[in-house]
Amino acid sequence: MKIALVHDHLAQDGGAEKVLQAFQEIWPDAPTYVLVHDPKNAHPSFNDKDIRTSFLQRWPMGVKRYQWYFPMMPSAVESYDLMDYDVVLSSTASYAKGVITRPETLHICYCHTPTRYLWSDTHTYVKELEASRFLKRILPFFLTYVRIWDRVAADRVDQYIANSKLVQGRISKYYTKTSDIIYPPVHIENYNVGELQDYYLAGGRLVPYKRFDIIIEAFNNLGRKLKIYGDGPELENLKKISGDTVEFVGRVSQEELGNLYSGAVAFINPQVEDFGITMVEAMASGRPVIAYRAGGAEEILIEGETGEFFDHQNWEDLADTIVRFDHTKYSPERIRARAEEFSLAKFKVTMKEYVERAYKNMVS
Repeated sequence: MKIALVHDHLAQDGGAEKVLQAFQEIWPDAPTYVLVHDPKNAHPSFNDKDIRTSFLQRWPMGVKRYQWYFPMMPSAVESYDLMDYDVVLSSTASYAKGVITRPETLHICYCHTPTRYLWSDTHTYVKELEASRFLKRILPFFLTYVRIWDRVAADRVDQYIANSKLVQGRISKYYTKTSDIIYPPVHIENYNVGELQDYYLAGGRLVPYKRFDIIIEAFNNLGRKLKIYGDGPELENLKKISGDTVEFVGRVSQEELGNLYSGAVAFINPQVEDFGITMVEAMASGRPVIAYRAGGAEEILIEGETGEFFDHQNWEDLADTIVRFDHTKYSPERIRARAEEFSLAKFKVTMKEYVERAYKNMVS
């Protein structure tokens, strides 16, 4: 079975990239096709892998400002020559599913979500984009073209894997395709139960949809300590609205992140996540999670055992939940045991068996 891996791009280090890393560990000889590879922003582990980039890599500002070329990305992914492979496994939240394969090739797509800015979040995307009024007026015309291509490209996939029930529903709605669920991998071995300290924790990519603003507003009013890790375009805006009890610790090392998780009273997740790897990381450190009742949180948390939900995405409801929250009733060992259900080891076994079974069924 000759296999190729396809990923959208290697220009950041997020949850999707952790899935790709797991794929490369399962199939170490498989090449990886991406639109662009930016070694400065991607995880260093990709530097010694067989990474094959599209023509956008060589275009002016093609790596640093690859987003400018989104109308060209359909042609870029269609340019990959995958004719020699028996199986193509794509990892995508946008374009990678659109590759062209032989009729005999099995294409399995691990879908993190149908392209957000084309479907579920298209109006929010245009509204929040930092661009001129003129660009915002013409952008929908380009999005329409890419949206049509995206829907056609979705039919090129033979089998879909969703990373959660939420994404499974989106795949059904926007692509009218069935899918199986395999939860993404979490490196729980990097986290351990530590000594509890007096602060709450939130973090990740600081972008608008993650709603760090309502966490800050809640803690400003409660006067309790909050630490926020990570970086992103919302950092300066969030600092401006933060009170004295809110601390931004920036980008942290793996060891520092583990210490932050293990010392927190609870981890706060106020956003709708397709899955929510940070919640599992906190649980692997034995800490409960306070989460907005939506998306992947509903599949990860067991209410009253590994955390609590709040039902309205505003600071008042979050603050009320924090006031009533009693961390002493939670068992770090039980929380850790729940996190082990999402381990990297389990993911690798499940994915390998899934691909091999699908290929066997195709050729038999």
